[in-house]
Amino acid sequence: MENRVLVLAPFGRDARVISEVLGARHINVHVCPDAHALIAAIDQESAATIVTEESLCEDLVEALRTMLARQPPWSDYPFVVLAARQTIRRSDRARSALQELSNLVLIERPVNPDTLASAAHSALRARQRQYLTRRHLAELQSSKLSVEQLNDQLETRIAERTADLASANDRLMHEILERERVEGSLVQNQKMEALGRLTGGIAHDFNNLLHAVNLNLQLIERLKVDEDRVRDYARRAKEAVNRGSRLTGQLLSFARTQSLVPKLHDVNELVHNMAELISISVGAHVRLSLALCPEPAWLIVDAAQMEMALLNLSVNARDAMPQGGILEIHTVIAAAGAETGPGDPAYPRGTVSVSVRDTGTGIAANLLGKVFDPFFTTKPHAGTGLGLSQVYGFTRQSGGEATLESEVGAGTTVRLSFPLAPAPQDAAAEAAAVQDAALAVQAEILVVEDDPGVRRSMVECLQVLGYRVRQAADGAAGLIELKIARPDLLLVDYLMPRMNGAELIAQAHKMYDELPILLATGYADMKAVERLIGPQLVLAKPFDLDTLGKAVSTELRRKRSA
Repeated sequence: MENRVLVLAPFGRDARVISEVLGARHINVHVCPDAHALIAAIDQESAATIVTEESLCEDLVEALRTMLARQPPWSDYPFVVLAARQTIRRSDRARSALQELSNLVLIERPVNPDTLASAAHSALRARQRQYLTRRHLAELQSSKLSVEQLNDQLETRIAERTADLASANDRLMHEILERERVEGSLVQNQKMEALGRLTGGIAHDFNNLLHAVNLNLQLIERLKVDEDRVRDYARRAKEAVNRGSRLTGQLLSFARTQSLVPKLHDVNELVHNMAELISISVGAHVRLSLALCPEPAWLIVDAAQMEMALLNLSVNARDAMPQGGILEIHTVIAAAGAETGPGDPAYPRGTVSVSVRDTGTGIAANLLGKVFDPFFTTKPHAGTGLGLSQVYGFTRQSGGEATLESEVGAGTTVRLSFPLAPAPQDAAAEAAAVQDAALAVQAEILVVEDDPGVRRSMVECLQVLGYRVRQAADGAAGLIELKIARPDLLLVDYLMPRMNGAELIAQAHKMYDELPILLATGYADMKAVERLIGPQLVLAKPFDLDTLGKAVSTELRRKRSA
């Protein structure tokens, strides 16, 4: 494109003759039928333009003036103008039009073919020198930027080294003083890490067993069985599964591989269920008082983490009352806009506040801004400084806020505020609507799970929900199924032999960009998984039939509406 010569000679045979003369000398020629075509062709890159004088109308001259004004500093676009023989002096308009073309070769007609070709070659050579200048300028600019970057890096390194040398002595002294403590902590951490990996592995296998049992019990409940005893047996078995699920949740929390599993809960019921454990934890010298709101206070939170937060706050309150006192847990529902700003999108229905108040020693005012910081503690010889930071992190992750009020000698109040959730009947109606939509979709789902019992249970549950299901026993087999045909959704386990779920998902994304994916897992590096596919696409085992159906239909609808 940069080596072509544009020709504008719209009258007579001029364009064809010029094209033949230059073409015979192997010059790339592009004939433009009118002024608009010429301007468009120049914008698409060219080396020079040959134009007849009579085609230089006012519109074309104005357009060329604008184009030349936009030229970069290295560019001086060449023109060859074929002028008509002048028997009289040119008009002012004609002279002005020619003067607008700064880099101009004016040839009077009739013109010799060799003269025309020589002028075209000269224009091409001049343009090539301009391109060479452009390249040199670009290289100079690149070199300048490289030198500047190297200088910046050098200055940064010098500053860093200077700061390192200035603090080296201080660090050395600190390391000497801390060596024994760090070595002891390292040994303890290694023990806990090994125990955590063992616990997480056990919890993963236990979750798979609970998952298969839970789904099969739900399938039994959906059967038309006349015996009420069968349904009662299934209900009691499901209660045992739920208790086992809470146990594995605690094991995974200890192993630090538990992702939050938020569900709809009445916080008053959670507090009632925790009352006995809290009373035992705080001891007989502390009196526990519950001041709960009369109506149910519905939240969408991880129940295990909520209970852990309440227990942490209660133990902190006990430590603040060494001589005994009163520990009060208070819940209240506030309408939308009462505590937050009106129309706050984070709290559309209002808030539920859970306050834990003690009558202990209190916290000094200058320390209140640090109480939620990790490793900060007012008990330097007895605390780790992680309790309140864990409570704060859980509350924020659940969409709420944590605040603390305290006065020395008057006690401390920690308030956890969460968005008010809809009542369970609304949630049940929503779940029924989602299930009806799933039955109408009739989509095909590929289930990849290495545990035969779990895989069979998930396949049967999806079939009950109205989906067509294909299955694979591991990641490699799942990859083969993906190559055979594209499913509407991929449901995959994480821990599998030969190819784990994350690797299979990466291969699936390469094959199908917009493939909906759900990952089911009982134990995994949840942060790595969430970075890969997002936290909303992870199903934590064991999950029930309604959760499975809602997750599948939601992901299918989300992908189709995208």
